[in-house]
Parts: sequence; C-alpha cells; structure tokens
Amino acid sequence: MGSLTSRRFGVSDRRSHRSLQRSPYDNRFVGSTGDSMTTKDTDMPAESAPAPAPVAVMSQMLGGFQVSQALYVIAKLDIATLLDDGPLSLDELARRTGAHAGVLRRLVRTLASIGVFATDGDLVRTTPLGAVLSRRHPASLHAVAHFWMETHYRPFGELLRTARTGETAATYQLGEHFFNWIAADPDRSALQSRAMAEVTAGLRAGMFDSYELPDGAVVADIGGADGAVLLTLLARHPGRRGIVFDLPGVVPTAEARIREAGLADRVVTSGGDFFAEVPEADIYVLAYILHDWDDASALRILGSIAAAAKPGARLLIVEGIVPEGDVAHLTKMVDLTMLAVNTGGERTAAEYRNLLSTAGFTLDSIVNTPSPFSIIEATL
Repeated sequence: MGSLTSRRFGVSDRRSHRSLQRSPYDNRFVGSTGDSMTTKDTDMPAESAPAPAPVAVMSQMLGGFQVSQALYVIAKLDIATLLDDGPLSLDELARRTGAHAGVLRRLVRTLASIGVFATDGDLVRTTPLGAVLSRRHPASLHAVAHFWMETHYRPFGELLRTARTGETAATYQLGEHFFNWIAADPDRSALQSRAMAEVTAGLRAGMFDSYELPDGAVVADIGGADGAVLLTLLARHPGRRGIVFDLPGVVPTAEARIREAGLADRVVTSGGDFFAEVPEADIYVLAYILHDWDDASALRILGSIAAAAKPGARLLIVEGIVPEGDVAHLTKMVDLTMLAVNTGGERTAAEYRNLLSTAGFTLDSIVNTPSPFSIIEATL
C-alpha cells in the first residue's frame, strides 16, 4: 500500500522518491533511439525534468508485486535487524541468514535502487526507510511484511473472480471466513495481532493528543486487541476506568500490556464474542473494527452494544472515512484489502450515518485527526 508507506514514514528523500518512478520505459532514462541517457540529461535539475510517460507509471504499478515480494524475503531473512548494529558484507549476511549469496546480492541491488538499502562496495546498510523492517525499530513493519505476504497475497490473485461473482476472494480460496481461518491457528493469530499492532501504532501516533473523551466513568474498547487504543485514551484521562473486550484467546496479550502500562488498577479485561454480548459501559470504542465487516455483520456488533448500553451511552468509532471524488486516500487502498480478504469495506460519512441510524444511534459529529482516521461520535 503505497499510501500507507508515504503517510506513515513521510519519505522525503527526493532521490529515493524519484527512483521509485524509474522504469525501462521512462523517457527520462531512455532516449528516443533507445540509447542511454547522456551526462547532460543526468545533470538535468529534477524541477525541469519531464513528467514520466504514462507507460512508465503503469509499468511501475503493474510491477508492484516484485517489490512487495522482495521486501517480504528481506523481512523473512531478518536482514534489516541484522544491520541494526552497522553495515555488513553481502557474504556475511548470506552466512548469517543461510541465503544464497548470489540471489541475496541481486535482491539488495534492486532494493538499494529504490532507497531500502545503501551499499558501499560489498558492504550493505539500511536506510531510514529500510530500517523499518527491523524487528527492533520503534515503528517496525516487520510483522506486517510477514502477515500481508503470507495471508493477503494469494487472495489478491483471485480478485478477478471476486469482480465476477461478488464472493470474497479469501473465502473462496480458504473455504471459510478469513478470521475463522486465522483464529484456527495460534501462530497465525499471534502474527495478525503483532501486525495490526504495528500498523495502528504508526497511524495512531498523535491521533488522540488533543481529543477529549465525552463524559462517562467507564470506557469499553470492543475488539480492543492488546488494549493500546484504550490505554492511550486513559493515559490522558486519569479519572476514567476501562474494559478491554476481545476474544478469550486475545485477552492474555491485553492483560500483559495493561500491567506493563501500570494501569491494572483502572483497566480490566473481558473475553467474549462481540456478535453475542458485550459488557455494560458509559462509552464504547470501536477502533478499526466495523470496516472488517459487511453491513449486516456491523449491525450485529452495534446491536450488541445497544443491548448492553443505557440510553445516552456514547459510541466512538475510529475509522478512515472515504472522501468523495477522485482524491487519493488511504481508505481507497485499504478497501481493496477488505474486498479481497474480509467481507467488509471502507465507508463514506453518509454510509456511517445510515448504518448508525439503522442500529438506533445518532451520529453527533466526525472529529478529524492528524492521522488518516477520524473519530465518529454517536449517541444511543
């Protein structure tokens, strides 16, 4: 997802950015007779260089799988983590990872050309961009690389079938709902938890810095995973108490995070199924939940909250909102993942208003944040 990378890491190195546009078909790099660029062309200021030809841009888009798979291999071999302490030779990297030295050299060469690595002879180091694939990076996407390539990549190969039939690609390929498939394997489930924590940590940074919770003593984060969102909110509101509610298998992870944050005296956990029953609270949080589900399933989740809550209870939905028109936005790329992998989808403001109204809630306001996500405030 290019939008995610650019928003999250703010790639500003112009050489690296330009290199992402390079293609054998780009008329900045190949002359009209097919000859290589002259030195004069190379020295042309970027500001005066012609825009890349449509065929160059399209060829880059079509070849996106090459980069994503190369990055997956680097993450799987843990190359970026090995380079945390400084440059290593290609031979040393091959020795430590058990990789084929010649293949590794070619992978590094390609990824260095788009700003992931920098090389000096046989020595390799990560750039600030490439370092994000290290397990130890504070904004790591190491688990994301594993999770997306091991669980999302193949369903996207069935996207044409989805376009023709309407059936979610992963459901067809796996023979069951994606989340059921994940839950059936503890290793896959743990990987998903780590990957989602990585994604939301970067996108969530600064989201709640100036946000004031509505009145209410108890805040329940429904589908709260490791509790990160709730803990962030409660850290800014010391008078509130909280509940992290998720599947029973997820609860131990949340309990460990709560203890680590020193909030065990204010936050409890509860295990269950949000389609069936949720705990009573004054404020409910649904962060990155509803977009995973179609309208019928989303209404079941909202119905569980409405059944548990008292009239006047508040609901905070943290989601991206699809903007109107052709403007680029993270939600439009994420929506393709929902289409191929889950049964859900990203929604517009009007669609959220209608969904909430059907479930008995009134949409009060939509609060924009510094992130690609908004906070939708509603009242039962």
